[in-house]
Amino acid sequence: MTRRTDTPPAWDERTQLTTFLDYARDTARAKCEGLSPEDARKAPLPLSPLMTVCGLISHLRWVEHHWIQVVFLGEEPEGPLTEASDEDPDPEMRLAQDIPLPRLLAEYEEQSDRYRRLLSEHDLNAKASRPIRDGRHVDLRWIVLHLIEETARHNGHLDIVRELIDGRTGV
Repeated sequence: MTRRTDTPPAWDERTQLTTFLDYARDTARAKCEGLSPEDARKAPLPLSPLMTVCGLISHLRWVEHHWIQVVFLGEEPEGPLTEASDEDPDPEMRLAQDIPLPRLLAEYEEQSDRYRRLLSEHDLNAKASRPIRDGRHVDLRWIVLHLIEETARHNGHLDIVRELIDGRTGV
């Protein structure tokens, strides 16, 4: 079982924010434990065919990539989000159906480790290299808060999907 805590080891702002982000990430991983490969690809919500455990984990991974590497660091976009269009707004969720859940989780964990180190090396007031939709350059603090919100929101989706797949609740 994934070990997680929302109690930071120190009470400074950075530690509190990163602890909550790690807690949300660990919760997403915990919701995947014990799933068969078939169940990880099931889409139990009839009007949401991409809402699968694999799709949600892939989405979380690529959303973090977008906000940290593309928006904050200013790197060029890569991966499935570059293929997003009006006809296919969530390619990272669609493409995840062909990737085993253990691989998706390993990639998410490896990326989380890298981003944890990266976040420790930058001031929370540092401005993003790229603007958000309204033209403003948010700071790293806002990005971390947004990732906490995004991950927590999708943990709710993972709750629903998991309960509909096999009745497991909690975590």
